[in-house]
Amino acid sequence: MALSDYIYHKPTIESERLILRPTRKDDVSDLKEWLPDNSIYTYWGKGPSKAEKNPELLFEKKDKPTKSFHLGIECKEIKKVIGDIFIYLIENDRMASVAIRLALSYQGKGYGTEALCRMVKFCFENTELKRLWAEVDTRNISSQRIFEKSGFKREGLVRQGKMVNVWCDYYIYGILDTDYKEMKSRLS
Repeated sequence: MALSDYIYHKPTIESERLILRPTRKDDVSDLKEWLPDNSIYTYWGKGPSKAEKNPELLFEKKDKPTKSFHLGIECKEIKKVIGDIFIYLIENDRMASVAIRLALSYQGKGYGTEALCRMVKFCFENTELKRLWAEVDTRNISSQRIFEKSGFKREGLVRQGKMVNVWCDYYIYGILDTDYKEMKSRLS
């Protein structure tokens, strides 16, 4: 399959405890519990948008066809959307940026690592992507751990760069499909 196969129909991806899937209008009550929470935007590069403060607005516009993914992270045990994960800024179907965020009450329980590992597997086994990368604020130790546990390598430091709308120091993390294959073969 290729990224173009997912332009109109986004995937649903399962892991042991999670389902990564497009969010739906019936998820609004779940989203309202955490999406407007300012604390999850501390290292996000911007504050919550109007739609993030009022999640029902996310479903008023029809989605535009795109190769990018924005999937909710549903916890199977409680059947609630507890976060989201993005694959975006896709360049030449070869590389893409990844971002992840979780409700504060679900951080530190391994959900972020599980979601990111499963997304990496999906991207490298079901699309033509060869590289995934992320920008992580140097103060965001939790996100650094998630990316490192998921096989990403810290590739560099940008000093006083612009991350979305904030000037800060941030790390560049990256993983190649060859890194993933090597990691997978070691675990087999």
